[in-house]
Amino acid sequence: MSNYENKLGIKAWAEADRPREKLLQQGRRQLTDAELIAILIGSGNKNETAVDLSKRILSSCQNDLDKLSQLGVKELSRFKGIGEAKAISIVAALELGRRRNGTGAPEIQKILSSIDAFRIIKADLADLPHEEFWLLLLNRANVMIGKHFMSKGGQAGTVIDPKMVFKIAIEHGAASMVLVHNHPSGNLKPSNADVDITTKLVELGKLMEISIFDHIIVCNHNFLSMADEGYL
Repeated sequence: MSNYENKLGIKAWAEADRPREKLLQQGRRQLTDAELIAILIGSGNKNETAVDLSKRILSSCQNDLDKLSQLGVKELSRFKGIGEAKAISIVAALELGRRRNGTGAPEIQKILSSIDAFRIIKADLADLPHEEFWLLLLNRANVMIGKHFMSKGGQAGTVIDPKMVFKIAIEHGAASMVLVHNHPSGNLKPSNADVDITTKLVELGKLMEISIFDHIIVCNHNFLSMADEGYL
């Protein structure tokens, strides 16, 4: 008898070992990460159950959900048994989890330090494989009055139009703002281009009477404040 014929599918397992049944009987918190992913993908391949396949996917990411969330549909589809539809389900579920981490903040958000700005923006930039540039607009009391996506680029950079930056700030009556972008490379050090554009925007801000409070560089769950580091 072949290995395939000897392999038991999820339906042949004891009911307590099936992820869906286990969730119903014991609650969602009793499931492992692999079992939760197995529910998302529904089935494995001819040589692996959904749970086995999920374990292999997690193992490729050192069982780190943050690393898994960085995989796109193409990367996930390379695993035998994961087609485009299953890959999309995984990506969508992880994105919901990421968004949930970014909710629950109070309606009035003051930015008095670099960590305040990072906490507000980190969910928007964590795990991105490309660079994005955002603005956090503040009133005179340092209360955030807007969070605006400005541009998207590749892995090495994104284009920033100073005219559009101040157009958005003026339209929303901002007194100051925090510039934010991410480095997918994981290197927090500001590039020469980062320093140049920051200097240019600071100088323009003086003319427009809209101050640049900080420029935050985000790398997944870490950040660098150009103000704290003396670049501003």
